[in-house]
Parts: sequence; C-alpha cells; structure tokens
Amino acid sequence: MRELVGARTDQMGYILFGLSIGSMIGILSSAVLVARLGTRIVIAAGTASAALGVATVGAGAFLGDGVVVAIGLGLFGLGMGGGEVALNVEGAEVERAIGRSVMPLMHGFFSLGTVVGAVVGMLLTAVAFPVWIHLVVVGALIAVVLVAAVRAIPGGNGRSVGTAERAPRPAVWKDPGLLLVGGVILALAMAEGSANDWLPILMVDGHGFDEALAAAVYAVFAAAMTLGRFVGGWFVDRFGRAAVLGGSALLGAIGLAVVIFVDSQVGAAAAVILWGIGASLGFPVALSAAGDSGDPSETAARVSFAATIGYIAFLVGPPVLGVLGEHYGLRAAMIVVLALVAVAIFLAPAARTPAERMSARR
Repeated sequence: MRELVGARTDQMGYILFGLSIGSMIGILSSAVLVARLGTRIVIAAGTASAALGVATVGAGAFLGDGVVVAIGLGLFGLGMGGGEVALNVEGAEVERAIGRSVMPLMHGFFSLGTVVGAVVGMLLTAVAFPVWIHLVVVGALIAVVLVAAVRAIPGGNGRSVGTAERAPRPAVWKDPGLLLVGGVILALAMAEGSANDWLPILMVDGHGFDEALAAAVYAVFAAAMTLGRFVGGWFVDRFGRAAVLGGSALLGAIGLAVVIFVDSQVGAAAAVILWGIGASLGFPVALSAAGDSGDPSETAARVSFAATIGYIAFLVGPPVLGVLGEHYGLRAAMIVVLALVAVAIFLAPAARTPAERMSARR
C-alpha cells in the first residue's frame, strides 16, 4: 500500500491516522448508541461502515491517492470501533450468564479472520494480484455476510445497559481499578495495533525481508494471536485473569525485545510468536475485567470507557511510530511499545475477578 500511494514512512503514519480517528469516533459514540438502539443495530451499522471502508481503501489504491485511502480507513475504523463495543457488551453479558471466560474465544474468531486475510494477502502479493480488486471483493464479501448473519443477532440487547442520554457516570471515570485495567488495555492494544499497522514494514525495513515473506511473518503473528485467544479462556479459568495478563505481557515484552535488539531474521520471525501470544489476551481479558468490576447496569459504560482508553493506542500509535520510525528506524521506534508492555506486567493485578479480590483480602 505504501508504494501504491507513494508515501514515506511518516506519511504512511498519517494515512493510518484516518483509521485511528474513525475508530475513536466509533468507540466514543457506541455506548450511547447501544443503550439507545440496542446491540444489533449498532453491530449492523458498524459492519456496513467497515465494508464500505474496505472498498474505499481499494478505490484509493487504484487511484494512488493517500487521502482516499485515509478516508476509507476512517470509515473502516468507524465501523469497527462502534461495532466492537456492542459485541463486547454482549460478550461480557454471556460470560456473566454462564460463569466462565469465553471472551478470549470470541476474540479468537476475530483473529482467525485476520489469519485467513493475511494468508490470502500473502498469496495474492506473491502472484502480484491487484490490491484494489482484492479490497473491493473483501468489502463485498463483508456486506454479504452481514446480510446473512444480522437476522440471527437478538434484537434489543443492550438497551437496558448503561444510560442512553449521557456518557459514563463520574463514578465510572473515577474508579482507580478501572483506570488500571485501562492501562493494561492501552499497553497490550499498543502491542497488538503496532503489529497490525507496522509489522510487515518493520520486517522489510528493519530485518531485510522481501514483501511476500514479511506478509508471511505477519500471518505467523496473527496465527499466534488466534492460538492465544482460543486457548486463553482455559488458562483464565484455571489461573485467574491477573496471572494470565501478567504472563501475557511478559511474553509480549520478550518477543518485542528480540525483534528490536536481535539482528537476525530467524530470531525476529520466531519472536513474533511470543509477541502475538503476549498481545492476544490484553483486550478480551481486560475488557471482561472492566465489564464485571461494577454494577451490572454500568456494563456498557465500563466496557466503553476501558475500550476508549485502549483505542488511545490506535489513535496515537500510527503517527507516533511513523514519525519515530522515519527518524530513528522502526526497530528503535518499537522501544516505546516495549516500555508500555513492560509496565502492563505490574498493572495486571488490577484485573482480578470479584472472587479473586475477596480471596486476596482474607
């Protein structure tokens, strides 16, 4: 994409900023929309916006216009940011109802889609298939799946959760425990988002991979994310949220450190497995912690607030890493991400379940 629009590394960061802006608008408005309209409408509208956004990015690639690509990324981010809170509100309610951790599994299917997309992208890159056709087809497929699936989503869910007329109440915003959970999300979302935005370019510019192999490395990262999320629920139920989040952050920090400081293609390719597994549980497990850390009527507000803190990583990450990468190289720029993930290791105890917190007081 960078070559198609003729952008430098720092300019690509600003193009990716469109994704961050759209995501933040979606995430900030989603709690009110869910409470007012219900999750099904918000999920449907968000998915439709994402489909339109992907097709628009394809049009920008065809035209070689970075502005059009940024607009498409904004529409995609708007849909993903708005729809994700609605999906996570339902996921938190399902966990509360069945009494075990299933949020990582739900996010695992999201990551599985990423793996499929990465593999298809790698194959199409290898045969020089036009990027714009690929993206337009993907947008059309998203729309088809939406039409087929939206009727199966229960109507009205979420309307009784949170408040319909205003943002999260002051008690939510002032909750120190929720702020600490948000810090974990911020760090591990930065680890996930920086890989989604920059990992292929990092492998090309920082470790000398060709584009097809760089796409393959990203597919490995996405596969590690998927594996972590599919098995993560079992580890959470067995060892607790805090221990799993702390261990995940530690693995992510080790993987990032190897990618940054070890000048080896084999080492970098292997380290992205640890990076992926380490980042995999940050969002789903910490959002579960946010959802059940207060009154059930505040679930949407608390999930939205925690997700908003996490989306700060997506807002500031692409341009900051792009500017730093242009001046110091992307490997050096990733030290910022490494530092945040290291801090998350010490914030992880804030994600304890209510039962774990009560047990710790005895």
